[in-house]
Amino acid sequence: MQTNNIQKLRQKGPLIHNITNIVVANYVANGLLSLGCSPIMSNAIEEMDEIPGICQALVINMGMLNTYQLESMLKAGKSANKNNIPVVLDPVGVGITKFRQESINTLLSEIKFDLIRGNAAEIAYLAQVNWNSKGVDAGSGNADLSQIAKKVALKYNCIVSISGEVDYISNGKKIAEVYNGTSLFPKITGSGCLLSAVCGAFLTLGKNKFELTLNACTSYAIAGQITQEKLSDNETGQFYIGLLDNLAKLDDKTVQKYTNINLKESE
Repeated sequence: MQTNNIQKLRQKGPLIHNITNIVVANYVANGLLSLGCSPIMSNAIEEMDEIPGICQALVINMGMLNTYQLESMLKAGKSANKNNIPVVLDPVGVGITKFRQESINTLLSEIKFDLIRGNAAEIAYLAQVNWNSKGVDAGSGNADLSQIAKKVALKYNCIVSISGEVDYISNGKKIAEVYNGTSLFPKITGSGCLLSAVCGAFLTLGKNKFELTLNACTSYAIAGQITQEKLSDNETGQFYIGLLDNLAKLDDKTVQKYTNINLKESE
């Protein structure tokens, strides 16, 4: 795994286009700024031809989906594909309503995504694997998450990342397990949404999408892990702010020191 990508990210300072939801927009923007990136938050359909042309990545988040936003996502995604910039999909709560299910089918059929990043319930839905979900939470199940990640990666010819107690990342051939992180991530709103944006930023750094996604997820998990070290499990407000601070402080040396991953070829 590359060990200088945070330095490269801060030097490049990529402009990341986010079509996201109002619950997390501010947090996502501040998280990207903490890493030295420039966020732009827009879902105006009138801008969707132009903005992907000036940005280095597009992140599509289905958190508060509506018909107007879906049309903007489709237009932006096609423009991003035309401009050859990475596109990330965060399929928030994809299985919970018929509208979201129909929308994800449309998005995946009309846009080429470089990365799909979600929690276990969301990616299990895409793999058509039974999973007990609860709203937009990860839920619970007994299926092998590494194999679910692999299945979805092969199905959509992209990188897939499942976030949770262990993160699973696959390109259909390799599977990485990231053991860094913290139990506080699911206790704040927007931690997964911000990670999707961070992944989008890292994907601007080169062509090895699997390695860049792995580096993004590991770096982000380590920032959370470091933040929790001085907190108790109920200091969620402090964690919310502290995560931004530690993303701003994070460097490649720290990532190398803390990294705890298992990389294997899939069967």
